[in-house]
Amino acid sequence: MASSGHYLATMAGIRILESGGNAADAGAAMGMALNVLLPEMCNLGGVAPVLLYERDRQEVWQISGLGSYPSRVSIDWFNTEHGGRILGGPGGTVTPAALGAWVTAVLRFGVKTFAEVAAPAIELAANGFPMHWSLAPKSQAIADAPDAHQSKVDVFAPGGKPIRVGEPVVQSDLAGSLERLAAVESSEPGDRTRGLQAVLDEFYRGEMAREMAEFNQSVGGLMTAEDLAGHRNRVEPAISTTYRGHRVFACGPWCQGPAVLQALNILEGYDFGPWPHNGVEHLHHVAQALNAALSDRHSYYGDPLFVNVPMQGLLSKEYAAVWRERIDPNAFTEMPAPGNPWSHQGGQAGPARPAAPVIEAPIPPDTSYLCVVDEQGNAMSATPSDGAAGPGGQPFTPGLGFPISTRGTQGWLDPDHPSAVAPGKRPRLTPNPGLMIWDDGRVMPYGTPGGDVQTQAMTQLVVNLVDYDMHPQEAVEAPRVWSENFPGSWDPHPYSPGVLQVETRIDANTLDGLRDRGHVIKEWSDWEHTHTGVCVCRADLTARIYEGAADPRRLCYAIGW
Repeated sequence: MASSGHYLATMAGIRILESGGNAADAGAAMGMALNVLLPEMCNLGGVAPVLLYERDRQEVWQISGLGSYPSRVSIDWFNTEHGGRILGGPGGTVTPAALGAWVTAVLRFGVKTFAEVAAPAIELAANGFPMHWSLAPKSQAIADAPDAHQSKVDVFAPGGKPIRVGEPVVQSDLAGSLERLAAVESSEPGDRTRGLQAVLDEFYRGEMAREMAEFNQSVGGLMTAEDLAGHRNRVEPAISTTYRGHRVFACGPWCQGPAVLQALNILEGYDFGPWPHNGVEHLHHVAQALNAALSDRHSYYGDPLFVNVPMQGLLSKEYAAVWRERIDPNAFTEMPAPGNPWSHQGGQAGPARPAAPVIEAPIPPDTSYLCVVDEQGNAMSATPSDGAAGPGGQPFTPGLGFPISTRGTQGWLDPDHPSAVAPGKRPRLTPNPGLMIWDDGRVMPYGTPGGDVQTQAMTQLVVNLVDYDMHPQEAVEAPRVWSENFPGSWDPHPYSPGVLQVETRIDANTLDGLRDRGHVIKEWSDWEHTHTGVCVCRADLTARIYEGAADPRRLCYAIGW
């Protein structure tokens, strides 16, 4: 079973499975296909955090598909050269990580070669795919912008004219880059491991790396060849908790993934049985648990190579119980003060975070998602991001067909913040794949795009499945809510105290009840595509039952047999 943010990417995964590949191979093929098909949402030089489940070992691994700030970056540089902002152009550069994540997944867990898993993406880039409704507005914007980067005009508005829905989108340079990497692999015939390592070496330490570094510096960035050579896609055990006996996994605090685990720990203490689905009690307690987890995210999460994150305490069931004592019938009308997780792992509380300023700013919609389970029960869950098809932002490196990640925009210029900018440090990432092993052994990778809404949609999905016994597709389609009662992840970190966004399919009486509790309700139209596109695969290996779900809010599609 495979499910992803675009139907042709899902088909790419199916092709790899049918040719003998496993979940890691299929997932990497789907990821590279998404980098071609959804350039408004992700790209080969962007980010791609990954979770991988090895069925025979019963182990779940995280691959940190996230780059780090250049060695010459500093808070002072942003303050003096960029007016105290981290913007989405060359100044927001971190080392590209998506390609490294896909190759690392295949090298460590797959059985295929790079050429094999890249083949669908190469075909789609070289021969084109039909322009779709999600990308078409970007094509129009590029055609209309007098200062659009020429590298983007050439691809998405050739001749200065937008590509209409249904017409082919061809990315010759991107196809050439993938073919170039496949050719490097072929220099190591007969040795899959050495061939895949050669691909990584070319991208991060070879001529391609030199081209990326030189161009980034020429347009005002700070990335060097040495920064690229030092990049590592780390493979580490995933972190986890249990929810009503089911094991739920996430990537570490270099992303926001632990917030899902924290929210579920809090919600585990409530009996949802008497509460109607999406009724006042249900949604109020979900929103409050998320407010709690996201307050802790703001105060404690950061790159664990630089920051001492109290992960043991944050995921403690006792710590969740302390948070429940702070939740009552009245809403948090501003971000609650963080808890003290240090007291649950033998330490003392750190300094309290100052109150966050109220800031209004647009949130850039990007990111996609993929998941797959193979016939052996191995699974991959990944959340590629960094849209590249807007008229501004980071220009494409000449001849390569993709830009370098600007995920540095998710850092902070407050030196006391756990995700403060620093040389070689990773910003705290919003993309965060999920994976769940049910108490009966069923395997379920799941996730979504959606920025700061991701963890909130993922938490509601798990509650829908476990507490309300929904089928995955029913759980995905159910209307959702999301809080904005915390500083957002993108500079300038917008914050709307007390605001709870809701889809209008939720009952009006329920919304009135939430207002009575103190929530500031803002309504979104049904099936809004800019926030989330949840996908799920679930496999019962004993019964040989595979289920899939794909969010109709986006171009998502699930295929299985």
